[in-house]
Amino acid sequence: MTFVEQWVRRPQNLWLRKALFQIHLWTGIGVGLYVFLISVSGSAIVFRNELYKTLGRKPDPVAISGPRLSEAELKKAAQQSYPGYSVTFVFAAKQPNQPTEIWMRRGGTQKQRLFDPYTGRDLGESVPKSIRFLAWLADLHTNLLYKETGRLWNGIGAAFITLLSLSGAVIWWPGIRTWRRSLTIHSRVGWKRLNWDLHSAVGFWTLAFIFMWGFTGVYVCFPTPFQRAIDSFAPLEQYKLVELPPAPPSLERNSGVRFVLVADGDAPPPRRVRPPRHFSTGDKIIRWFTWLHFGNFAGWRVKALWTLLGFVPPFLLVTGVIMWLNRVIIPKLRRAPALERELSEAVSAE
Repeated sequence: MTFVEQWVRRPQNLWLRKALFQIHLWTGIGVGLYVFLISVSGSAIVFRNELYKTLGRKPDPVAISGPRLSEAELKKAAQQSYPGYSVTFVFAAKQPNQPTEIWMRRGGTQKQRLFDPYTGRDLGESVPKSIRFLAWLADLHTNLLYKETGRLWNGIGAAFITLLSLSGAVIWWPGIRTWRRSLTIHSRVGWKRLNWDLHSAVGFWTLAFIFMWGFTGVYVCFPTPFQRAIDSFAPLEQYKLVELPPAPPSLERNSGVRFVLVADGDAPPPRRVRPPRHFSTGDKIIRWFTWLHFGNFAGWRVKALWTLLGFVPPFLLVTGVIMWLNRVIIPKLRRAPALERELSEAVSAE
């Protein structure tokens, strides 16, 4: 029987499949916690822009009482309210009845507060805790809370998710006679077989999504190689995604991660700008990588689907670990007392 014939009929005995099974198993175990965190946080932030608008509120107006304090006077008032903090930014509102936002830092701690521009009184946090939590989840999903180093490891993790999906697709194939059985879930079986059916069937029907998230996740973390590759056959119009410098997080327009298209080589603009309306074919491909990853290309129904499907990788992780425990760990634990008894009997016989 040739390799191809054996793969079609009985792939379980092929050394290649056995090797891929081990790769799939230990990769899943190794990146299990990462898969759980990145999947749950990804589902949580799919609707973050809508949540920002819902949870955010405009600051309460202040009473106009005399001349406005100067920037230096507002800095002094902020430092008196928070000794030891240095003022990093002062954002004066355009409307005279709106408070001034002041950012302060002490070591690794940052505060964003609102102050009365006429009296210097502290009016509270400029960003609600709910929005800060969503921003924290977005940072966890994108940078693993560790800036450039975290994004590097996030890209490596996304590559492992891609590897998991590809190896899972190969080892899923059970043979020409029984492949249809692996597409469905059978209820009248033991719980171990049910767990296997769940892992196999759910993994098959969601394979394209998991591969897409892993592959586009690699792009989000390492965009340059993708841009160069696409530019070689579908030239980009010298545009790339760059992150803007800090901007006032006014709640009515806070949308989390701020990106804008700028010409290659140009300095990032100091504020949001409207991207150009015309995009080359290469630019459109690049945009679709991001749209597919976050599900923001066809309205709330797609976002809802992306949110639900984001829990599939943790589900596959749990069912995979259960299979590993049933097949490897539990049998070893059961054999251990028997081996001890045999060893004890052998020593006694001597």
